[in-house]
Parts: sequence; structure tokens; C-alpha cells
Amino acid sequence: MGKLRCPRWCNCIPCFRAKFTPNHDTALQPLPKPKEADETDGVPFIDSKEESDILIIRKIDPCTIINGISHHTSKFELMNRQFEPQLVVRRGQSFRLDITLSRPYKEEKDGISFIFTVDDEDKPNYGQGTLVAVPLLRRPDRHLNWNVVLENAIENTITVQITTAPDAVVAKWHMEVDTKIINDSAYSYSWDTGIYLLFNPWCKQDQVFMKSEDWRDETVLNDVGIIWRGTANRMRPVIWKYDQFEKDILECSLYLIRIVGKVKCGYRADPVRTARALAAAVNSADDLGAVMGNWSEDHSGGTPPTKWIGSKEILQKYYKKKRPVKYGQCWVFSGVLATICRAIGIPARTVTNYSSAHDTQSSLTVDYFTDEKGSVMEELNSDSIWNFHVWNEVWMQRPDLGRDYAGWQAIDATPQELSEDMYRVGPTSVFAVKQGEVLRPYDGAFLYAEVNADKVFWRYAGPTQPLKLLRKDVHGVGKQISTKAPGRFEREDITSLYKYPEKSPEERNTMLKALRQSENLFSRYYLNEDFNDIHFNFELRDDIKIGQPFDVALVMKNRNKITDYKVKIILRVEVVTYRGKVGENVKKEDFDMTVKSDSTCEVKMNVTYNEYAKRVVDQCSFIISCLATVEDTKFEYYAQDDFRVRKPDIKIVLQDKPVENKEVTADIFVENPLPVPYKKGEFTIEGPGIEKSLKVRVKNNVPPRETAKAQFKFTPPRTGRHTIAAKFVSKEIDDVDGYLVIMVEPNKEENGSRL
Repeated sequence: MGKLRCPRWCNCIPCFRAKFTPNHDTALQPLPKPKEADETDGVPFIDSKEESDILIIRKIDPCTIINGISHHTSKFELMNRQFEPQLVVRRGQSFRLDITLSRPYKEEKDGISFIFTVDDEDKPNYGQGTLVAVPLLRRPDRHLNWNVVLENAIENTITVQITTAPDAVVAKWHMEVDTKIINDSAYSYSWDTGIYLLFNPWCKQDQVFMKSEDWRDETVLNDVGIIWRGTANRMRPVIWKYDQFEKDILECSLYLIRIVGKVKCGYRADPVRTARALAAAVNSADDLGAVMGNWSEDHSGGTPPTKWIGSKEILQKYYKKKRPVKYGQCWVFSGVLATICRAIGIPARTVTNYSSAHDTQSSLTVDYFTDEKGSVMEELNSDSIWNFHVWNEVWMQRPDLGRDYAGWQAIDATPQELSEDMYRVGPTSVFAVKQGEVLRPYDGAFLYAEVNADKVFWRYAGPTQPLKLLRKDVHGVGKQISTKAPGRFEREDITSLYKYPEKSPEERNTMLKALRQSENLFSRYYLNEDFNDIHFNFELRDDIKIGQPFDVALVMKNRNKITDYKVKIILRVEVVTYRGKVGENVKKEDFDMTVKSDSTCEVKMNVTYNEYAKRVVDQCSFIISCLATVEDTKFEYYAQDDFRVRKPDIKIVLQDKPVENKEVTADIFVENPLPVPYKKGEFTIEGPGIEKSLKVRVKNNVPPRETAKAQFKFTPPRTGRHTIAAKFVSKEIDDVDGYLVIMVEPNKEENGSRL
């Protein structure tokens, strides 16, 4: 929309910028004051020249196809709208506009300047980088942060290349174009199309520049991935659809930064501040953030965390109502945060840490207190170890820390502990964590403890009795740290990025270095088992499918050549949430054994499905514990480990090859390993061409050892690689999932008709 210049010489932004016009070889130059005009408000200024002489903007073509390919933004829904498409580009890189004029552009006569303002700023200004005025030049001016260069002029159309600053504010921008006959008439055109400016990992001058093409494609452009759950000895990959290019996702991301995260003005150019704000804005613990956490078994009024397949539905719901979506747990917070970061251009990946410590006292230890029967005393324990915990890593430079600390930075949106009065973690340099530099901002000590805390077991005999150290496990925390491999649906182990190898001198030296920086005075003791004749090995029988029994075994080896020992053993199995909160006791057995000299003895406890089925919580996880007492020496051994029974996987089979814009029929099924039937089974499916989550009910009950089957149809809208993700629930089982990666081929019939 165009308008003639305001007739008054006032201090409004339009008049302020009217003082500038381009000299085609230099930067902005002041213009003389316009001719006097009537002071009537709202009347456009027209000088003695005929209006036809004024250079008027008729139309601006955003060149979405060319710019989308160049800026890797072609997949954004904003760029593909049939009506009023928006322009999504990355900062520090030129984009093209084709501008249609009322007459041919005359360089010696016409002055054109471009004014950019951040759309949601009430008072844009130059000092904070939210207002930028740029002249049209023949060649780039290295003294200017932004440049607009004339590429060519053909009849009434000019093509310009606009290059934004590599540290420009990441936001939706508004553009106006001012034209002026030198020393004469002026005209302003306000472009209705918004310019969404993103961080740019392809630009070397951008703080988020990433050299690795594989990781850049994976952590910015890939819209589907894997989040690892389960336990260290039974890792479980779960599909997650990031969908960062879909409708409302980018707008919602910018809303969370500006409104919920309260990142204002020029600070939105800084990925460190932006990532830290997002880590708080994704959860709703202390603001109206995107996702409400819930770790109970009651998910009424919302969706259980295990039923989400991806971020799209969550963020679309949130953006529509501006109220937290119910409910999430750590992998949901991480998946949503990764979506937002990828949408705005910050490389992001989800990271799973198995046996993840939650150190509430900043002591770098996780302390467990047990009674005389070996039962963990929950009322005394504030620390915990989660079976797994999922956070994010983002890639960026850290000017606040120095060059050595650039690269992956950990951020965490799961509300655990307060950081500067808000529930968030990071960004924390992963390099600093490995070096034990726990005082580096932000939240280095908390993250270090998550991957490297010492696990200490104490016997509590009463308030008047001293604590007795049972065992110290210096290798029990921070296992199998995992992320999705770039370009492959496989696991990549990144444990070495966070810590030195267990049992290595570097690992212990780093721990001591961290402790020296800690102000916590909690004493740390070590137990040396080498002086005990009985060597204990606590074993779990792995790879157990739900519905099957499992064994817990303790192997004892008497290293004494002549002496027998009597040993009392207590074996326990209790249900546990993935956050390490112990629930109901499943089974407990006591054993009295004599371990003969120079021999090995094993005790075993069998747990049946009927014994554990009704007590299962969360994700079929258990804590297995053992307390063994050597009667003759009073030596006590305590061990504890996590265990998970495996749920079946959903299988998806297509009846035909998937073709663009052609309906495909798919069969979906999952086995029933339980000794009881599935009742009221239902599949939830997301995939290409499926606008909302598709619900497909299983018509009949599914007997034991048989298969739940259903069928669905979808029409993939475009070629390329896509992912179908599915969940299954029934009255007897939940949190069952699966996925299928497909390649959609071009539609030859459509292509032929076009030709």
C-alpha cells in the first residue's frame, strides 16, 4: 500500500527517515527540507510537479521460490500460502525482491530507500537495532550493516538484493520503501508482506554458524527425529515429529520469545539470551509457558505425556489459546524446545542421559538412605536418579565465555530447579561440563551432577545413631548419553562429550576439580571392597517383554581359600517412575546362604507378570535392590539398579508405493504379548497429508499372542522422505509406539498432464 509524504516537518518516524536519501556511491545523506505545505492533517503532500512524475511502487514480488531455496526456508507453511505468502529468510545473507514501478527507474533522478522495523516493537529505534534505514546502492557498502543493492532494472521493474546484518534481531520485520525525486516529491510504500528473519547457521558471521553440513541439515532442517527413552540396559527409541515448518509454529516460537520469555528489543539478536529464555518459556511452572508438566498417574483434563507423537499439535493448540497445553514430561519439553529452536534457525538436538542425577543440594553427590531391611527411605531422600532424562543441545558461539566454550550448549526446559528465579537450565557449555568447570554460566554445577555425580548409600539406624556408609558408586551416574545420528535413524553415543571414560584418572581428577569449586561441605567417603573376601555381582536378566516373568540374581564369589561364610540376603523389586521415585513393592525375598570357600554361589528371585502387572507405573520401570550381610565380618553390600520390561513395537506396512497426491492404504498392527486380551484398542497416527492426528479403533478384543490390526489411508502432498508415526493404547497397555520412514515418488500422471 502506498502513500504520499506527510506534509509536516515533524519528529515522527516517517518524517525522520525522510531526511535521508541515497547517494548511490555512499551511505545515507540528509535531504533539504521539503517545500511548505498546508498543515491540514491527513491531506497528502503534493508539490508543483505532476503526480505522474512521482516514482510509485505498484507491486513487490517476494520471490519465495528463489529465496526459499537459497535460504533453506522453502518448506515453511508461511512461504507456501496460496494467498498472501510471507517471506522467511535468514540473517546475514542476501534475498531477492522484484519491484514493479509506475515508470522506469532513473538512477540520476530517483532516490529509493528501504526502512525496516521490527513488527512487534511499539517504538522501534536505531540504537536497539529494531529500526534500520538503507539506501538503494549500485554496489555493497562495507560500512553498512544492512545493504540493498540494485541487481538490474528492466523497463518498469527493478531487482534488488537485500543483505541483512548477521547479528540482526530475529523477529518478524515490516518493510516500507521510500521513493523521491531528488530535491523534490516523495512517496512511501508500505509492504503488506512480513519478513520473518531467522538465525543463520549457514552464515560464517552468525553466532550460530555450523560448519558440519551433516549436523546442520539434521539439527535445523530435519523435521522428524528420535528421542531415546527407557533405561541404560534397555534403551528405547521413540519417534518425534518436530514439524518446525508447519502452520503457526514459527509465529508461536516468536511469541514465546517475545511475550513469555520477555526477550525485548536487540536482545533477540543474541542466541544465548534467546535459548535461555526459551528454556523457561516452554514450561508453565512459573509463567504461561507452552507445556504443563505432570508426573502423576492422573492426566484428566489433558493428554498423557506418552500419547504425544510430536510438537505440532501442542504448539498449534498453545498459539490458538495462549494457555499451557496439558501434559508433558521431559521428552515432551525437549521435543517442543527442539522444534522452536529449529524453527527460528538455532541448530538443536534432543539428548538423553541415562541414570541421570537430580542433585537438589548442589553437593555433586546423590545420597540414598536405607533401613535395616535394605528399603530406600523416601522420607529422607531429596536427591534422585532418573532412569533417563532428556534435554537439548544447541550450537552457538559463546562470546561471554570465550572461543574454547563454543559449540554444543545444553539447555533444559523440564522444570526441576530454579535458575535465577525461573525453572530452566542453560545454556551450559558442554565443554565446560567435561572439564569440571561448574561455575561457568549457566547452571554448570547442576548439569555436571546430572552426568557425573557420586552415588552414595547410607544405612540409617535412627536419629541418635551415626550413619553407616554402605557403598559408594562413582560410576553409576551418566550412562549412554544419546542423540539421533545425523541423517540416520540410529543412535549416536555422545557420552565422551560430557565426561572422560569411567575409571580413568581424568574422570576422577575432573570430579576432584569440581568438588574444589563447590561450596558444599558434605563429606564424601569411599568404600574399598578389596579387603572383603566375598565379591558380589548383582545381575539382571535383560530383554524381557512385558507379560513375561523375569529373574533377579545375586552372584557371590568367596575368594578365601579355606573359610566358609554365612550371608543374609534381601532381594527387592519395586516399581519406580523414570524420575527415580520409588513406588509400591512388587516382591521381596530373604535368603540365608553359606558360601563355601573358593566357590561361587547364586541366589535368584523370580517375578511373574501377575506379581508386577497391577503395580506398573510410568514406563514399566522397576528398581531392583539387594542388601547382603556377611554375618562373620559384619560386612554389608548394597546394590541397586534400574530395569524395564519391553513393550511391543507397532508395525506399519503400505499396500502400494507412496506417490505424490495419490491416496495410499496402509495396514497397522501390534502384537499382544500379555496373558490377557487387549480391550478397546486404538491407534493414533500422524503422517504426510494427515492434517490432525488420526484415531483408528480396533474393532474387536485381541486375545493373548495375537495381533491388533487396523487400516488407514493418507495422501502424501509432496515428494521426498516422510515419516509415519503411531501410538497404541488399550485398557491393558499404553505408551506403545512405532514409525515408518517412506520415500514419496513424483506423480507421473500429474507431471505428464502439466507438460
